[in-house]
Amino acid sequence: MAMNTRKGFRFATYEAPEQSPYEKLFDIFQELITHTSGDVDEALDWLRELDKEYELTDENYTIDDFIEDLKAKGFLREEFKDGGGEGDKEDGGNGGGNLSITAKMERIIRQRALDQIFGKLKRSGSGNHKTGKSGQGDEHTGELREYRYGDGLEHISMTESLKNAQISNGIGDFSLNEEDLVVEDTQYKAQMSTILMIDISHSMILYGEDRITPAKKVAMALAELITTRYPKDTLDILVFGNDAWPIPIKDLPYLKVGPYHTNTVAGLQLAMDMLRRKRNTNKQIFMITDGKPSCLRLPDGTYYKNSVGLDDYIVEKCYNMARQARKLHIPITTFMIAQDPYLMQFIRHFTEANKGKAFFTGLQGLGEMIFEDYESNRRKRLK
Repeated sequence: MAMNTRKGFRFATYEAPEQSPYEKLFDIFQELITHTSGDVDEALDWLRELDKEYELTDENYTIDDFIEDLKAKGFLREEFKDGGGEGDKEDGGNGGGNLSITAKMERIIRQRALDQIFGKLKRSGSGNHKTGKSGQGDEHTGELREYRYGDGLEHISMTESLKNAQISNGIGDFSLNEEDLVVEDTQYKAQMSTILMIDISHSMILYGEDRITPAKKVAMALAELITTRYPKDTLDILVFGNDAWPIPIKDLPYLKVGPYHTNTVAGLQLAMDMLRRKRNTNKQIFMITDGKPSCLRLPDGTYYKNSVGLDDYIVEKCYNMARQARKLHIPITTFMIAQDPYLMQFIRHFTEANKGKAFFTGLQGLGEMIFEDYESNRRKRLK
């Protein structure tokens, strides 16, 4: 299959015989907008290049028609430049303004990431994990038991209670007594609070390998998974370079690497601070990284950096953070997307210090591995 390469991106010839011209372009556009971190102009430039090479459109439906459809469907918004207006169409179909994706488009991208990575999943209804404990919880089990003092009225099964009253007293002399009341048993819904740490240091795009786009897709998919399948769970995203900071889920499509070193300690400190504020009892950290910590922030506000090999001072600080998380009963699962033996050894020692888990993975299958571990962690932690 023919391939097109530019700026490290690779795209295969697109074949979708059952799709309309709009659907075909929209599918490609979603992939492009993820690679370009939400840059609509760059994504459209790419789309035009692909159109020239693979003849995606014809005179009946052009790229400009597609852009107008995106705007009409609420996926793109246009901010006109000063003095611009609807009549100004000299910008290749951009209407003389700056195009950006909308919140609706952000949701579509997250849903696409979920389908790409977890496409085999069957979504459940409320999707909350059950513990083995029954009682005055908030998820119905379908099992009935006698009424006990303190049971909430909302849990009384009126149909079954009335049926018992009729059996006890007959229809002609109907009365409803406490002995007739039955309630539908419930189970507590357990919750999991997850922090996903994403390395955005410059090494995530070194050597022509794009590691940030797969990591970004995983984050978007995990966010969509948790909000739709496990709405009682929480997911927070943080990124770490020279420092660490949280980002809202809606900003994930725009995530880029920076000219940063890797301050793994700052990321772990922030993750644990965020989890301390969670009221849930079940907590976990996922970390996607190329595995090489190279930076610390010193008490005076300056940075200690060393990109040569593994610095013993920085590494020991990382081990200390792993041990702190262990004391707080917070397991850390590390997904390392590099294969350097000395970095793999560091991750093994880090994992041992935390009693967590580590996966040494390429970019392919990263999403499936994180999902499998999320499900596994829930089963283990919520029992």
